[in-house]
Amino acid sequence: MADDLQGEDQPCYVISVAAKIVGMHADINRLRQIQRLISDLGVNLAGAEVIMRMNQRIQEMAEEMERLRGELQRLRDRRLPAPRQE
Repeated sequence: MADDLQGEDQPCYVISVAAKIVGMHADINRLRQIQRLISDLGVNLAGAEVIMRMNQRIQEMAEEMERLRGELQRLRDRRLPAPRQE
């Protein structure tokens, strides 16, 4: 049965190339992060899930903060007169 899946004429890729081809590179990075949390830090799977969710939320909040900073700057630029050159 394994011979049916991989013949001599079938291409063979390392996992990173295969992941890129099928658009799963981000999912593999996520799995690597989870593995690091569990192996290196001794976090259990439930804890890893909480940490991953918190990291995602922090990223979303950072992006929102940047968007709001840009919006605030645009408002300041419209309302404040340019400084006078003396």
